[in-house]
Amino acid sequence: MPHLFDRLYKAESSRSSRGSGLGLTIARHIVQAHGGTIKASSEPGKGMEMRIELPRSRMTNF
Repeated sequence: MPHLFDRLYKAESSRSSRGSGLGLTIARHIVQAHGGTIKASSEPGKGMEMRIELPRSRMTNF
């Protein structure tokens, strides 16, 4: 979990699969560029939760 958002990081169990390991790094950069945060938590055998929080827009004319 501590390396989940690192560039080119792939977990041991997914090393044989295709992919570059950039997806979550790109997601982190996009979220941070918009002033938000991205977090992950996991419980073995129960799955993983990803949380993205973005600030509310200050624009009023939607």
